[in-house]
Amino acid sequence: MTDAPSPDAPAVVLGAGYAGLRVAHEIRRRSHKEIPVVLVDRSPVHVLRTQLYEIGTIADSERTQRKFAVPLEELVRRDGITLRQGTVQSIDLDARQVDLGTERLAYRSLAVCLGNVVAFYGVPGADQHTFQVYRYSGAMQLAEAMRELEARSPEMPPGRRPRVLVIGGGSTGTEVAAEIATADWRRITRRDARPPEVILVCGALPFLAGFSAGLVRHARAMLYEAGVVLHEGANVREVQPEKVVLDTGTEFGFDVAVWAAGIQAPEFVRALPVPHGKGGRIKVNAFLQVDGRPGVFGVGDVVEFEDPETHMIVPSTAQAALAEAPVAAANLVADWFGRPLKPFQYRERGVVVALGVGRGVAKFSRVTIWGSPARLLKTLVEKEYATATEHGRKPPGL
Repeated sequence: MTDAPSPDAPAVVLGAGYAGLRVAHEIRRRSHKEIPVVLVDRSPVHVLRTQLYEIGTIADSERTQRKFAVPLEELVRRDGITLRQGTVQSIDLDARQVDLGTERLAYRSLAVCLGNVVAFYGVPGADQHTFQVYRYSGAMQLAEAMRELEARSPEMPPGRRPRVLVIGGGSTGTEVAAEIATADWRRITRRDARPPEVILVCGALPFLAGFSAGLVRHARAMLYEAGVVLHEGANVREVQPEKVVLDTGTEFGFDVAVWAAGIQAPEFVRALPVPHGKGGRIKVNAFLQVDGRPGVFGVGDVVEFEDPETHMIVPSTAQAALAEAPVAAANLVADWFGRPLKPFQYRERGVVVALGVGRGVAKFSRVTIWGSPARLLKTLVEKEYATATEHGRKPPGL
């Protein structure tokens, strides 16, 4: 049985990514700052996760820190949001408490906006021998490894180029592969670096599965021009220190391997006694609320929302998270004051995929654009994500 909420407990928002920051700001704004909000995150900075594929820029250390990570204190101070740094260990939905390891935080209402973690699907060696870009620390580690690899490349035997293997043919893997292939490593390393050989292992799923045929066609062409080799139709069976083995027996040696093959909900989220969807994501209803758990809402990558009209699952994107956030916040405020809730309706405005430095492909309405105009659009959308998240503004759209 769920305990009665304490009237003195705050609304707790877990996760200070795009979704969490927007929810926290919206709760304060929509309640005229009557509802106290505690924002919990493991990091003291807000990371612009939609830009972590920019490995060349991250490797260029003089341009890095402020571009990708903004101190959270700067973003929450003006709205009177209490910031609590800590790593969530578990959530007790019955007792209405969040365990941070060092303390137990009571809540009256809860918004779970924690995002996802990398999923290795039990592939031996994948967690040991690959880099990931789902977190800022992982992107930094990959960027450092690439900088060191490229700095050593002039000493490689004649004809030998650094080989980078990117595993996962979705948007993340595609963007990382293209960025690594087209980054100016000579300028970054200040040495006569050799351009890397980049292989994108797409797996059994089609390349950029779920995207429109026109977008996929242009993406293939631009990856080819960038020198990225696509390998399709086979999943990775094992990752060894310098070699990947596919389930067909094909082997690829590598100097650096990047895992971008999938994400899942954090382990403690998967263990919650609530309905779950793919990857352990929390299923939410039309109001972005967890069924049977009054006052508990979910937003962003950590939830699975099925559109009641189309029965399609809303994608795990920043665009979707920023669309969900104000609705979840409005419903949390309405629930707090005993008012009716309003359903969430998602309308995707378009998609953009970066395909190397200064290049991209975008699809909106019935129009596909590619090349530098698409990359400019990608840059503008990413800037809008940042400002919308920081200031609680309307989310961007194409």
